Amino acid sequence: MDDTFRRGPLQLLCGRSNPNLTAEIGEHIGKSPDGATIKLFADGEIFVRIDRNARGRDIFIVQSTNAPAENIMELLLLIDAARRASAARVTAVIPYFGYGRQDRKDQPRVAIGAKLVANLIVAAGADRVISIDFHQHQIQGFFDIPVDHLYAAPVITKYFRDLELEDLVVVAPDVGSAKMARGYGKRLGATFAIIDKRRPKANQSEVLNVVGDVEGMTCLLVDDMVDTAGTLSNAVYALKERGAKAVYAAATHALFSGEAVDRLREAPLEEMVVTNTIAIPEDKQFENLRILSVAGLLASAIDHVHSNESVSQLFEMLPDN
Repeated sequence: MDDTFRRGPLQLLCGRSNPNLTAEIGEHIGKSPDGATIKLFADGEIFVRIDRNARGRDIFIVQSTNAPAENIMELLLLIDAARRASAARVTAVIPYFGYGRQDRKDQPRVAIGAKLVANLIVAAGADRVISIDFHQHQIQGFFDIPVDHLYAAPVITKYFRDLELEDLVVVAPDVGSAKMARGYGKRLGATFAIIDKRRPKANQSEVLNVVGDVEGMTCLLVDDMVDTAGTLSNAVYALKERGAKAVYAAATHALFSGEAVDRLREAPLEEMVVTNTIAIPEDKQFENLRILSVAGLLASAIDHVHSNESVSQLFEMLPDN
């Protein structure tokens, strides 16, 4: 039996969280996203209907699960609709996996939100998950289905290689991002530094020290996400105070919550480089913001999964052990 027949034709769907990214992915794989009707009832409930025949199809649903929580519900309903429409396989393509920071019980009587969301996706009927830069790598183990965990690093490192920055040092804004920063430094031929900070409470931080030589250097701060930009902006000022010649910053996921945009506008940053895993509205874009596309990366992953080929060759940059 022909392998193409057994796995069914590829069908690309998207929720409302990031339709532009899905359209870009479609351009790369040569297939426009198929329509899905998504609307709200008067009471706020979400209605989902796949507009084309899905029987026997290999369906890929692109939806980031950033706030509001309706994005998660849309994803679950799309998965359920595809499963009930007799799809051969349903893959949830989640460029940004929300609730990833709630990955452990670090204080009494709290939920482990990342595990709960993973359980919901599996229960809805997903056969596979493709995502980019989980907040913690162990989140892959929260799913009882295969997970292809991609890295935006190849996209970001290519951008900075093309800039040909001199005297470059890659800086981790905290201990949690040190492994990622070392990986960037190795592949950019840069030295490494780390910022010692403390966090008095959620979404607040202060710099205690900078470990590493940054005086007269071009610094690149790297992290998996920018939320309120408190940690990042504090790190930029700390590096400039210690004699950094120029400071760039890069992050995969641009949440840009609260005062983030104002902080980034005011900070002495050369550029803030992010990807389009999350749709960034125009009112949150600013002059020195650079948005790189991960559409090609996700399209390649979708193509490899659909063709039953290895996805590991897409991991041009793996975190150091």
